Amino acid sequence: MAPEVTPPLELEHGTVQVGPTGRPLPDFPEPAPLTAHGPARIIAMCNQKGGVGKTTTTINLGAALAELGRKVLLVDFDPQGALSVGLGVPTHTLDVTIYNLLVERRHDIREVIQRTNVQGLDVVPANIDLSAAEVQLVGEVAREQILARVLRPVLDDYDVVLIDCQPSLGLLTVNALTAAHGVIIPLETEYFAMRGVALLVETIEKIQDRLNPRLEIDGILATMYDGRTLHSREVVSSVVDHFSERVFHTVISRTVKFPDATLAAEPITTYATAHNGANAYRQLARELIARGGAA
Repeated sequence: MAPEVTPPLELEHGTVQVGPTGRPLPDFPEPAPLTAHGPARIIAMCNQKGGVGKTTTTINLGAALAELGRKVLLVDFDPQGALSVGLGVPTHTLDVTIYNLLVERRHDIREVIQRTNVQGLDVVPANIDLSAAEVQLVGEVAREQILARVLRPVLDDYDVVLIDCQPSLGLLTVNALTAAHGVIIPLETEYFAMRGVALLVETIEKIQDRLNPRLEIDGILATMYDGRTLHSREVVSSVVDHFSERVFHTVISRTVKFPDATLAAEPITTYATAHNGANAYRQLARELIARGGAA
């Protein structure tokens, strides 16, 4: 989807500001406040490679969207439960999680949703129990559509639902892609990370064809970027060459503030509110809204 954004700003001497992706950097304006909430647009944060910034992006993009007045629900769909822990949810003490919602029909998602310390940001937590769901769902009728059924009762309560997928292309990830309207692909700026993107795009196209024709790629997000290295710059350039306007203009740079914020169990937008990392996720939130990927 081509972004509908303000043209890039003209700088002094008639030059145009070029962003880290090598393209003219548009101005992403502050979106207008919402007068009503819902129905939610569901976005899966997906990459079968681990350690590329899926959880970090889910937490911080969600917090940045909440700052803009959006009501956001985060769904922890990784048995490691890193998203839940990163928001201060004591996962080891929970009796009911996303796992129970998937395998037991008697639970209401509203009973499982946890409030966070960020206004407008809620989470459906997960823990290691979720690892058993993949096996238990294999024999279910319409097994790919169970998460969509689980989320349906609360979609009118939120503007955006972000699903933090596990690093695989198994049944849980297929459930997330079947429930979603869009996919964001975080991509670490190193060459090995690029190799799996073609396989992921192929999987997304199969889901579009067989299970969810409304699914679209909202964008590819370069993460862990270090503009001082030729390697990072070349990887971003190559990704833009291959995927063109599918690549977000916003790039997330590598910083120790992200793991520090995780240890503090809060988003970087509140942990280090003036930091460049926080501002990058705020820009990503504005860019996503400008592209039509969020309300």
